[in-house]
Amino acid sequence: MTKLSVNINKLATLRNSRGGNVPDLITSAQDIEAFGAEGITIHPRPDERHIRYQDAKDLKKIVTTEFNIEGNPVPKFIDLVLEVKPTQVTLVPDAEDAITSNAGWDTQKHKDFLVDVIKTFKENGIRTSIFVDPDVEMVKGAAKTGTDRIELYTESFAHQFAEGHKEKSIAPFAEAAKMAHQLGLGINAGHDLNLDNIKFFKEHIPHLLEVSIGHALICESIYLGLENVINMYLHRLK
Repeated sequence: MTKLSVNINKLATLRNSRGGNVPDLITSAQDIEAFGAEGITIHPRPDERHIRYQDAKDLKKIVTTEFNIEGNPVPKFIDLVLEVKPTQVTLVPDAEDAITSNAGWDTQKHKDFLVDVIKTFKENGIRTSIFVDPDVEMVKGAAKTGTDRIELYTESFAHQFAEGHKEKSIAPFAEAAKMAHQLGLGINAGHDLNLDNIKFFKEHIPHLLEVSIGHALICESIYLGLENVINMYLHRLK
């Protein structure tokens, strides 16, 4: 079964928009786990416009499933991850002013940098994952960095799927996943996955270990209720 990790950045955005502590991220994370999710994901950015660095430290104390911290491995981020020691760190090459992640790593161009960063995290017992586009060459490059997993950046899949091009949308991802498995890499996925497309994606990506879903899941929960949405995802992933 593919694990569902819920990204709670949007809850932090909602909290920060009014100040105070509503919604409470600690209570929300505990509820999400109680409803059946198998992981909590956060993506703190340098300006802390949604998840704050202190949130990472507070969540570490209460998350009982897998704790995944995403981000660009700038020095401040590296220090945070080494202090918190989550289950997994997902390296994402987003600019400081990026609204959301919009590209995977060039694992060939940045190989030496990634090798050094990943070595540091793995020496501290933290599983590593690299955010990559569905490109076989980038997957091959990832395998040379020492990472444990890749996370396939699924925006292009979601866009083409929504336009009705199902087979075209999934083809490069299936090819990239096949290569990753051959090279001994674990496979995660995330970005714009939702209730409409997740079942199709899961059915066509063998060895999919984990999906990280935030924006769509939180938006769907506004309409359907968080517990219902968690269980709807779990049903589709089985």
